[in-house]
Amino acid sequence: MTSTQKLKWAILLASGQPEFNPGEAPTPEQVEELYQQFTDTDDHYDTLSESRGGELETDIESEYSRHYSSRSVAAKMPDGSWIGWTYFYGGGKHGEPGTMPWIEDAYDLECKEEEKLVVVRTWAKKG
Repeated sequence: MTSTQKLKWAILLASGQPEFNPGEAPTPEQVEELYQQFTDTDDHYDTLSESRGGELETDIESEYSRHYSSRSVAAKMPDGSWIGWTYFYGGGKHGEPGTMPWIEDAYDLECKEEEKLVVVRTWAKKG
């Protein structure tokens, strides 16, 4: 499954629309067919808007747009993999950053997670 198809799968699950067999990944063809049907629903734009910002911001260099600010974001997919894309925002009063392509430009990410113990000290003078 491509990164774009994985992202569409996650969007479909977030919308509550499809019924997939638990523990079983859909085929790429199923994802494409169900996503196409989903684009005709009223929930389509709301779910896309909620998903577009991703789960986490990454330190990967984002695409450039002279009209919008951008940052790279990522989300964990239903199969446990990570997918990244560029989140465009800003643009002023008449800007529409939500119209910028992002699903089609998704890419696979490798994510290494480490749990670390951090000690933070805050100092202040007494009295």
